[in-house]
Amino acid sequence: MKDAEPRVGDNILELANVEASYGPVQALRGVTLAVPKGKIVTVLGANGAGKSTILKTISGIIDPSKGQIRFEGGEIQRRDPSWIVRHGIGHVPEGREVFPLLTVDENLRMGAYTRSDAAGIASDLDMVYAYFPILKERFRQEAGLLSGGQQQMLAISRALLSRPKLMLMDEPSLGLSPLLTQEIFRIIGRINKEQGTTILLVEQNANMALEVADYGYVLEVGRIVMEDTCKRLLEKEDVQEFYLGMKSQGVRGQRRWKKKKQWR
Repeated sequence: MKDAEPRVGDNILELANVEASYGPVQALRGVTLAVPKGKIVTVLGANGAGKSTILKTISGIIDPSKGQIRFEGGEIQRRDPSWIVRHGIGHVPEGREVFPLLTVDENLRMGAYTRSDAAGIASDLDMVYAYFPILKERFRQEAGLLSGGQQQMLAISRALLSRPKLMLMDEPSLGLSPLLTQEIFRIIGRINKEQGTTILLVEQNANMALEVADYGYVLEVGRIVMEDTCKRLLEKEDVQEFYLGMKSQGVRGQRRWKKKKQWR
C-alpha cells in the first residue's frame, strides 16, 4: 500500500460533476474525482453503487448527461470509444469479455488493433507473457476454454497491448479464488510500477484494492461519500465496518443507514 495525495497539476484524468443514467434510472450523481499520473486510484462500493458506470462513462460506452471528463487536460466526454482507446485509455471490463472463439494470441492482437508497429507489438507480447506465463503456454487455445482466472489474465494483457497511458480495471477479482486474486493484484501493482501505467480500479474486494492503490474513493448510490489516501481509509471506522467486515463495539447496535448518514 502506498500513501500519496493527488495534486491538480499531476492529474491525468479528472471527472467534474459527472451524471449518467440508464434510461430513467440515474446511476451517477455529481461524481467528481481525480487520478494522478502514474498512480493507482481505487473506487470502492457495493453492487449497484455505480462503479462500473464510472468506467463506462470514461471509456465512451455511456454518454454522461452532465459534467466534464478531462484526460490529459482535454475534454473527452461523448467521444467515440475507438477514439478514446487510440488516445491512451484501455478498459478491462467486468466479467473479462474475451472473444471466446478466438485464440489467446488472436485476442491479444485484437488489443493491438490500433497499432502498426510490428516490432513494438512483438515486444509487448513478450512483456505480457512474462507477467502471465500460462498465456504463452495456451496461446493457440481458444479463449473460451480458459479458466476464469486465465481469462482475467488475458483481458488485462489485451488492454496492455494497446499501450494505454491509463487502464480502467473493473472488478478484476470477480469470481476468482483468494489465491488467484492475490496474484492478480500483485501483477497489477507490478504493471503500475514497471510500466508506469496509471490505473483506475473499481473493486468490491476493498482490502486488496486499498493495499495496492495510492488513493481511494467510496461510492454510494452514485455519489462519492468519502475520499482519502488508502492508508487513512483503512483506518476509518466506516470503511472497516462496511467494506472490510470489521465491527467495533461502539457501533454494534446501530442500523447501517444511521451509520452511513455520518459520512455524507
